[in-house]
Amino acid sequence: MQEHKRGTILVGHGGIPKDCPYELVMKLKRLEAQRRATGGAPAAEEVELDRRIRRWPRTGSNDPYKAGLEALAARLEPLLEGSLFRVAYNEYCAPTLEEAVDELLKEGARQITVISSMLTPGGSHAEIEIPETIDRLRRAHPDVVFHYAWPFDLDVVAGMLATQVKGFAGT
Repeated sequence: MQEHKRGTILVGHGGIPKDCPYELVMKLKRLEAQRRATGGAPAAEEVELDRRIRRWPRTGSNDPYKAGLEALAARLEPLLEGSLFRVAYNEYCAPTLEEAVDELLKEGARQITVISSMLTPGGSHAEIEIPETIDRLRRAHPDVVFHYAWPFDLDVVAGMLATQVKGFAGT
C-alpha cells in the first residue's frame, strides 16, 4: 500500500495590521454582518475587502500576532516528524486555510491534519468556522483525508498553563 504524504496546518486567528486603515476593517465587518443576517453568499465588495486586508504587507511591528504565530510554528514543525507543514489564518491575514491546503496538495499531501492555536472550547472560530471550512474542503477534495485535531484535552491545556504559572511564580 502506498504511503500518503502527511500535511499539517496550524491555524491561528489572524490579526489586523496596525497600519491598515480602520475604515476598511469597519466596512468589512459591516458587510460580513449584513451577509450573516441575510444568510447569503459574500458579495464581491466583501470578498475584495477581505482579500485586501489579508494581503496587507506584514512586518513584526505592524502585525505582532502573525510574528508570534510564525514563531510558534517554527517550534512546532520540527516536532511533526517530517509532515509537510503550513500556517494559515482564520481571518484578516493570509494564507487562508483553503490556500494552505492547496499548497499542501501541490506537494502531494493526501492526509492533512488541521490544528488550531485557539485552545478553549466555546469560540466560534475553532468550534464552528474552521470545521465548516474543513467540511467544504472534504467535499472539494474527496480523495484527501482531513483530520481536525480539536478540541484540546483541557487537562493537558491546564497542565501546560500550570507549568507556565509555576515558572513565573517560582514554585
